[in-house]
Amino acid sequence: MSAQTPYLLFSGTKSRYLADRICKSLDLPLGQMNIQHFADGEFSVSYEESIRGRDVFLIQSTFPNSDNLMELLLMIDAAKRASAHSIIAVIPYFGWARQDRKDQPRVSIGAKLIADMLSTAGIDRLITMDLHADQIQGFFNVPVDHLYASSVFLDCIQKKLPLDNLVIATPDVGGTKRASSYSKYLGIPMVICHKSRLRANEVAEMRIIGDVEGKDVLLVDDMVDTAGTITKAADLMIANGAKSVRAIASHAVMSDPASQRVDDSALTEIFFTDSIPYPGKSPKVKILSIADMFAEAIRRVCNDESISSLYVIK
Repeated sequence: MSAQTPYLLFSGTKSRYLADRICKSLDLPLGQMNIQHFADGEFSVSYEESIRGRDVFLIQSTFPNSDNLMELLLMIDAAKRASAHSIIAVIPYFGWARQDRKDQPRVSIGAKLIADMLSTAGIDRLITMDLHADQIQGFFNVPVDHLYASSVFLDCIQKKLPLDNLVIATPDVGGTKRASSYSKYLGIPMVICHKSRLRANEVAEMRIIGDVEGKDVLLVDDMVDTAGTITKAADLMIANGAKSVRAIASHAVMSDPASQRVDDSALTEIFFTDSIPYPGKSPKVKILSIADMFAEAIRRVCNDESISSLYVIK
């Protein structure tokens, strides 16, 4: 790699597909690194080029399994020991984000633990996207650049959906702020699904607050795991007279049986970003790339330019 390159980008194993796209957008080669795996599941990380005195961006989402997080921690430690000038963790999908508070006795706050581990390993900055809870930024004592997939989704919405008959909806009360931002910016009404759970990943009851009869509904969420909530919300919309139901969600966790649930549901289609690789196959799932957005954020960080000015919806 040329010594004139102002910064270096490296990728963990599972985020290589996205790192390649980001590097292409920046017109930079991806840095060379070796991740060696041992028979017992242990692995080691080494950089195959000098990073002394350089600004290093490490691209890796921390989606399951936990090897992705451990790999990132080793990448950070190796960069620190190789005398990198600064270490910026680029984590498009920040795992464990649903564990952001102590909502019952004797539970961990997983998001805070992950933040502490990344800080202890040695990051100087974090770039992430659409955290499950905004307050997670406060778990870090380093700068956090929180990006929003809204810039990618807005273009899709305005080009593909009939705005004159569109209603924004949220599959649960927790996503009201996010859905409200889209509703206000687009100047269209919003409805809310109120749900109750018996246990994690299992919805007991759901009801609609608002009118969807004869409307094209767009459900807005930050992530889809087992797809139980979003598909039940879509079916409920149709049962209450909606003309069609689509959805947008930033992170396609899509654990089994999510793809089958989407296929069997009233959803016409669902749009995700490529923050993590979509593991299944469904004709209803569409993937939009965030590579250019992250590339621009990286460029602006290096040039000390504003990042918040990129977004009209936050």
